[in-house]
Amino acid sequence: MPATVSAKIRLLMILVLAAPGIVRRALCAEPSCCGPVSEQGSRLLSVLDGMNVESLWLAREHVNWETGEPDRGPDYTGPGRSTHCSAFAAAVGKRLGVYMLRPPEHGQVLLANAQAQWFRSPAGRQSGWRPVGDAHEAQSLANRGSLVVVVYESPDPHRPGHIAIVRPAHRPARLLEENGPEIIQAGQRNHTKTSTKVGFLAHPGAWPGGVVFYAHPIAP
Repeated sequence: MPATVSAKIRLLMILVLAAPGIVRRALCAEPSCCGPVSEQGSRLLSVLDGMNVESLWLAREHVNWETGEPDRGPDYTGPGRSTHCSAFAAAVGKRLGVYMLRPPEHGQVLLANAQAQWFRSPAGRQSGWRPVGDAHEAQSLANRGSLVVVVYESPDPHRPGHIAIVRPAHRPARLLEENGPEIIQAGQRNHTKTSTKVGFLAHPGAWPGGVVFYAHPIAP
């Protein structure tokens, strides 16, 4: 093989191997759409990462809503086994001293739909929750340390909706526009870190036009 051809092949291999890193650095170099993560936002991240959601609140198990631990035997086949997005969100709220609709006021079955209704109700407003205008504001508020939820109410009241927590994160404007804020969630698959678009894939019609954001301040 001629030396010039061999050199070109080696250069091509180097570029291919380096490409993921180059892409990551390019994305990180883009300014955040939504401001830096504040000190309070960093404290919120520590709480969210400490929830261990990828090992708890697992689908197809009945769980204790506060801890995410299975609380029925392996032979249990009753209701409340499907997914636990709403229980996880409520547990995050309790961990942070913020109330959202949760057991025992409402059972775990179809809780996300009930939470969606509660957030926009007088009770939700009186509890300190307010609607957030768009994904940009949602990510900005999370970065500053507010508890922000993104919720989808199923148009069929007999089918589950979905809810997730917005994570403080560096989010370039292009990624925010395409994929939404960064979230942590329980669901059919639990994620410590993913995008709103990916997290809500199991709910056709949710992203981008069917979700609503709500925010609540967290005491310092």
